[in-house]
Order: sequence, then structure tokens, then C-alpha cells
Amino acid sequence: MSEQQDPGVAGLRRGADSGHRPADTTQTFGHDSDLSFVPFGAELSQAELDAIQALPSRAALLLVRSGPTAGARYLLDTDVSTVGRHPEADIFFDDVTVSRRHAEITRTGSEFGIVDQRSLNGTYLNGERVDRGTLVNGSEVRIGKFRMTFFISPVDLPVAANG
Repeated sequence: MSEQQDPGVAGLRRGADSGHRPADTTQTFGHDSDLSFVPFGAELSQAELDAIQALPSRAALLLVRSGPTAGARYLLDTDVSTVGRHPEADIFFDDVTVSRRHAEITRTGSEFGIVDQRSLNGTYLNGERVDRGTLVNGSEVRIGKFRMTFFISPVDLPVAANG
């Protein structure tokens, strides 16, 4: 049996030694302890509150609360925003815990949703792993090491609550 395993290992070594580049992989993230869901309180800075108040209708803001780019703000004002480690992603997270094409944030009217793009580490909405979910004001999104809070334009809050 060991003779059958050795040629496979040798074959792998030959491939690695022949100059072939290894496949791009996403590093797995320790879900058990790192993804506990503890909602953020009202600890927004005045600048963040002002940015949320200034949002036009049909726009939203994603605030990075923790992770390598904590404090970053992303305006969501298109029908589809891509999130991932690919340099051309609309929201670029340069971290190995994020897949190249990790998720999409979609907008229909003034409502927003998130769709996982078969990422390795998954997309989490309010502490639950989701394939797709609806984003509401104050939703927490977690992608890899990045923990974010979603805010919809105050102009659209009554529309989203009633519609």
C-alpha cells in the first residue's frame, strides 16, 4: 500500500518542482471562537453618524467595525457591489480569510440583500451563516476577519419598515 502512495506524492512533488504555480487558496478561519455574535452598541463616532445622516435615498453605508481595516466606510449606491479579495472587487478586502469572489451586496429599490458566492469561510449575517439574506438597518455582516455594520439611508427607513 505504501508503494501506491509514494508515486502520488512523487507526482505532487514533480508538479511543484516543475515551475507550476500553486492554486490560489483562501485560508480557513477558526469559526468556533472567532465568530461569536455580539451586536455593536451605539458607539458610533460623530463622523460616522454624520455620514449615515448624509446618505441619499436608495443608498446605504457599510462600516467596518473590526478587522484589518476597522473604521473604513463603504458607500453602497449601485444595484450590485462585489466583496472579495480580487483587486477588482468593489469592496476589496486584502486578507487570506476572504475569498477572491466572496459575496455580493444587491439593491432592489431601497432594499438591500447579501448573497454568498460559494466562499470558503462563508458569509455571516447577524451571527448566522447565510447563502443569502436581507440587510436591514443595523445588520451585522461578517466576511472573514471583517466585521461590519450596515446602515440604510434615513430617508428610506420608513419605506423599508412599511414595504
